[in-house]
Amino acid sequence: MDQTVQIKVDGFFRKYKKHSYKKGEMLIRADDEPQGTMYLTRGRVKAYSISRKGEEVIVNIFKEGSFFPMSWAVTDSPNTYFYEALTEVELWRAPKNDVVVFLRTEPDVLFDLLRRVFIGVDGILQRMSYLMGEDAYTRLIAELVITAKRFGEKTEEGAVELKISEKDLAAQTGLTRETVSREIKKLKDKNLITLRRDVVLIQSLSYLENELVED
Repeated sequence: MDQTVQIKVDGFFRKYKKHSYKKGEMLIRADDEPQGTMYLTRGRVKAYSISRKGEEVIVNIFKEGSFFPMSWAVTDSPNTYFYEALTEVELWRAPKNDVVVFLRTEPDVLFDLLRRVFIGVDGILQRMSYLMGEDAYTRLIAELVITAKRFGEKTEEGAVELKISEKDLAAQTGLTRETVSREIKKLKDKNLITLRRDVVLIQSLSYLENELVED
């Protein structure tokens, strides 16, 4: 987010009440009317639905600087997703009508939001292209690459550390946890990743992307 835009956004939302959530705490439930538009200033939040089989399907992960739920705020469409804290979370919540007026009167903020929406859409389309037509191994690699580029942290050795569980990888790829475990073992056997509790260490993101192309 551009610094000038961030100053405007911070100034607007901080007029309202600050909220804190613990990891695993629910912010909004599907089919409930949200109490306002949220501006995330610390932590990560996942948006997901529940499949007919009762499985969690993650549709997006929000990081610092995100607004949500924006479809509900801008189009008045019902909220159909669960929003849950992936980490310790801090955010500011403003009435949706106030947010809409703010966006209409601040075109640079609206443009920045639109730019980020399109970046997110590109990521979703890329993910869909793999989910619809590739095998489990390729789908898992694609998800690791996409998620690492958004949330990965570089180590001093040049690797990329990604805090994510097998459960979340399964929810993001539409695979079972057993399948994710099996495909992760293949990546470990090729020395492309190492795995600790809820942490995937990618030895080289470029090597992992090459595996995606070669596969």
